[in-house]
Amino acid sequence: MKFVTVKDLIAQLKNDLIGKDSYRGVTLTYSWLANQFGHFSLGFIPTILIYTFLKAKTSVSSPELWAAFGVWGAWILFELFNFLWPLLFKSESKRKALGSGKYTFQPAWLNVTFDTITDLLYFGIGALCASLICGFHQGILITLIILLVLITYPFYYWYSTKMFIQNADYPFQLRLSQWNQQIKEENKALILNFLQHNEPGKHMLLFGSRGSGKTMLSVGIATESSIKNNSCSYVTAVKLLCLFFENEDNPPITKPGAWSWRNSSLLVIDDINPGGNVQDDILSAAQFYTILDNLSCGEINKKAIKEKSIIWVMGNEDPDRHAEERWETLLEKIGVEKSNITTVNLDAI
Repeated sequence: MKFVTVKDLIAQLKNDLIGKDSYRGVTLTYSWLANQFGHFSLGFIPTILIYTFLKAKTSVSSPELWAAFGVWGAWILFELFNFLWPLLFKSESKRKALGSGKYTFQPAWLNVTFDTITDLLYFGIGALCASLICGFHQGILITLIILLVLITYPFYYWYSTKMFIQNADYPFQLRLSQWNQQIKEENKALILNFLQHNEPGKHMLLFGSRGSGKTMLSVGIATESSIKNNSCSYVTAVKLLCLFFENEDNPPITKPGAWSWRNSSLLVIDDINPGGNVQDDILSAAQFYTILDNLSCGEINKKAIKEKSIIWVMGNEDPDRHAEERWETLLEKIGVEKSNITTVNLDAI
């Protein structure tokens, strides 16, 4: 389900461009805009400086062209080096690219490539704008117009994608490829299968003791889904228990394009139980179901849980626990098919 519309994007742009970040905080969309302005400036400012030098100290013809394309070409070479070096020249990183190195989960290389191309377009726009200021050329103007047209889709994609990520309310930023702890190959395959299938109603019970990386892994999985422009939400179990009593007829005031936990496509429920030295469940499956199935919102809560994909971040897995106390039993009671429930235990290495 996609919720970010052009109207939402314009509203977010207004919020980012008007007002002072010293009192309102900095959003991911604002940071992305600042980053691209930096790329523009790194094309614009060096072009002006090099043009000034060439004009004063040399007799080359059309110094504004030499300066602009020289700067843009330098940034293209730098980005190519920055992108290809880990893939081709470092032996350890080359193994990573082939799938047998340090990365537990491979980076989304096509997404990284698209990001690199976007940066190069902003470098080029900055350099060509500076060139036109130094000396007008019709060819440069036409090239600049082409670049501005080409940047339209990357701008919309990346800006709206940042909205999808920031509206999920993750506690930190993490791509799945940045999670580098050990995991069994069969569990890794289960996670990739969960991520690659977009059918709703998939549930993953993610068990692990303190320090196993279960929260980081859940955020990494959900972030990859957000980058695919899916409406994801992160919430702790304690907060969700309160939200179970929230009536959809009176939703709270939210950010542009935001969504509630009920109409998100992927939900991360964190800190259900601590794990580690705390062996017993502080929040049992039975207690969770009792609060979920309250008189005012029980039916819409159960419908939302059943129909959406959820990552349940648990504590220790106890195989000796009675069936009625297991979280799998709770999900089946709500109506989730057993085939749609995946269990991953990060302590089993």
